[in-house]
Amino acid sequence: MHRVPPRTTALALFIVVSLTGASCTGHDTDVGLGSAARGDVVEVVDAPATVTARAAATLTAAADGTLASLSVKPGDTVAVGQVLGIVDSPSAQQRLKAASDALDALNRSGGGTVGVKNLSAQQKRTDDAAAKAFADARSAAAQIADVTVRTTLTTQIDLAERTYQEAAASARAVIQSVQRGLASVSQAMAALTQAQKAQAQSAYDLARSTVDELILRAPVAGVVQLGGTSAASAPSITDLLGAASGGQAPAAVPTGGAGLGVDPAVPIGGKVAAGTAILTVVDTSQLGLMAEIDETDVLLVQPGVTARVELDAAPGASYEATVTSADVLPTTSARGGVAYRSRLTLGPGRYDDGRPAPAPRPGMNAVAHLQVRSITDAVTVPAAAVFNVGGKDVVWLVRGGRAVQQPVSIGVSGQDRVQVVSGLSDGDRLVVRGTDKVKQGMELPQ
Repeated sequence: MHRVPPRTTALALFIVVSLTGASCTGHDTDVGLGSAARGDVVEVVDAPATVTARAAATLTAAADGTLASLSVKPGDTVAVGQVLGIVDSPSAQQRLKAASDALDALNRSGGGTVGVKNLSAQQKRTDDAAAKAFADARSAAAQIADVTVRTTLTTQIDLAERTYQEAAASARAVIQSVQRGLASVSQAMAALTQAQKAQAQSAYDLARSTVDELILRAPVAGVVQLGGTSAASAPSITDLLGAASGGQAPAAVPTGGAGLGVDPAVPIGGKVAAGTAILTVVDTSQLGLMAEIDETDVLLVQPGVTARVELDAAPGASYEATVTSADVLPTTSARGGVAYRSRLTLGPGRYDDGRPAPAPRPGMNAVAHLQVRSITDAVTVPAAAVFNVGGKDVVWLVRGGRAVQQPVSIGVSGQDRVQVVSGLSDGDRLVVRGTDKVKQGMELPQ
């Protein structure tokens, strides 16, 4: 028997419906007859979904210290760039001063005069120190659980190392020229100093960035909540590269939020570690849905498809939604099979009595009823009338009072009725109940 996938439901509106319950020569009252009729059919795919916010950004402590001030409270609406709080970190300020002093000293240095052997030794010491600093930074970054944060930190480390390596390569080339008598010692010292400046400049830029980030500014407009959303924080890049100025790269700080039943808020004056989540800004200006579409249905889900959405949190309410995209790569569905994520914009909702439904919150569970295909004024038959033989859809057609197996082509499939593209005409009589009890040539009532 032709079966509609279990996630599929339909709304069928019929212009003409003629169903007649009749026995077949009195032998089997479970066989019923009906007629093909013109009508409208809408095919609907049901998909589990979750309400999503437009964006969410967690602000974390850039370095160890204390939360000096917090100018907002939970539920406040903030604008992009608005100052939300300040972290006081003497250690970050000290690192910035040390990096600034080291850079100033190199800028003031004339390079001095040393022998060729001392040039090579000094270059090796500089390279060894830089290599250790970058290796320690990568080791610390690798311990960060959040993939996005870890990738960002690794990219910054790579950029800083490439800048140093380019300067160091130039210095080594000049030193080799000095050894061959093709360049002066002063030229080699200038190149070596340039490599040292590249490392010092990277340390200063990163330290400056960390101090700037001690002022917590809203990266997006939205609503404030205290604490983080998940493991979305990490040690500062300056801490990770602390070895560049002779310090030790700290171990990664656990990044998860507070435990269940524990207030995640950091009190004013409370101590924070690098990576501690202070607050999160959630942009709820445009709510959406993330739906899981089964692989058997995903080819029908295209941008522009509309949906009716039901929320677990608002029984009896119905929300409007529209598909904006469907992923190309699959994910594992909640049922353990293959599914494709689809994104939908979420519109307003109403209860059956016309009352406005409440605005959903991100993370709420929902079911999206996607209206993937529809047809109007088409030849339709009850879905139960269609069954499968040898991989082909067929029906039992009534011809001369007897059952005749008739191949048909099915179009839009609803739960109650389906469109017949070919094989039947409007008004044709056919078996609509008990198809498994009918045989070819069996006598049927007219």
